[in-house]
Amino acid sequence: MKSAEKLIIKYLNNSISKKEWDKLNSWFEKSGDKKLFNEYIKINYVIEDIMSEFNTEKTKKTLLEIIKKDKRSLIVMKITKYLKYAAVVVILLGSGYFFQRDFFSNKTENIAFPSEDVITLELENGNLEVLSEGGATEIINAQGEVIGTQKGNRLTYNKAPIESEELVYNQLTVPFGKRFELELSDGSIVHLNAGTSLKYPISFLKEGEREVFLVGEAFLHVAKDSKRPFTVSTSDNFEIQVLGTRFNVSNYPEDITTEVVLVEGSVGLQTDKKSEGIILEPGFKGSFDRQQGNIVTKPVITDVYTSWMKGELVFRRMSLENILKKLERHYNITIVNQNLKYSKKKFNANFGDEPLEVVLNYFKNTYGINYTINADKVILK
Repeated sequence: MKSAEKLIIKYLNNSISKKEWDKLNSWFEKSGDKKLFNEYIKINYVIEDIMSEFNTEKTKKTLLEIIKKDKRSLIVMKITKYLKYAAVVVILLGSGYFFQRDFFSNKTENIAFPSEDVITLELENGNLEVLSEGGATEIINAQGEVIGTQKGNRLTYNKAPIESEELVYNQLTVPFGKRFELELSDGSIVHLNAGTSLKYPISFLKEGEREVFLVGEAFLHVAKDSKRPFTVSTSDNFEIQVLGTRFNVSNYPEDITTEVVLVEGSVGLQTDKKSEGIILEPGFKGSFDRQQGNIVTKPVITDVYTSWMKGELVFRRMSLENILKKLERHYNITIVNQNLKYSKKKFNANFGDEPLEVVLNYFKNTYGINYTINADKVILK
């Protein structure tokens, strides 16, 4: 029953996956007991009823009545926790995400799955929380303690007075079309680009390395700590080791290379624990070829690789096919390229925080690359 309760909570905060919904649906079919589900559903009814005029006291009263009826583990969560779920759903509703009213009938096949367009935080127990841009919330650990707070576009973890004896991880995921900032418990700052996921300890150990795991692109400003080196690991056994520095890492799965651009300080690049590695100097880029397994370095203009933090798009001798990948991430769209003539051609271009049409019109007017837009799909002709 406990796992079913967790899945119901995920359904209500719009974070349930297709696989998890299959499990929940299977549980319904086997048990035939929808009483527990209906109790949780009342929360959504409250939100639906008060959307036009949010009444905190009314919400609190209704939720308290639900809690009194059922003392199970997930039900006895703090009222503030319930209100946080309510706030998340209200924000999603206001942003165009919605629950259809016939969800509350017995026709469970109508349930809509959560959008992939929201920023999510996976907690140590596997639960997902939706972080709304511009929102404010507290991050609670398994013991009910506040370990961090979100204010606007940044999530900040508490500076632990006593370092952890055991590593406990959270994972922050930023979808295409969005960016987010994270301050780790050691004071290190991480800027996450669109389509990025970072797994990290909520508090680092007193001794040993500080290690995080990255898929996507991030700019890191690592807090100095000579006794605890900082390591960024990727899924292809590539590691960036630092003490305190500022650098950008691009590690998207669809790219053939992982790129590290050093702005300040010093970093070591290595493909495994046994290799000697390469020391990167400021103003240089290190590129790890995942197929060949080798690392090459060259001097670069670092601003080209960090402009994304300001919402800008800067292309330098970049092929059209790679430009299209960046546009898909930046604008959260799908691009179908039917103009193969220019796929391998390399371009130079600068764009500020411009609408998609401005970028597409540049290629149309300059190179004759026509396009059509249908909802979130672009076709180049």
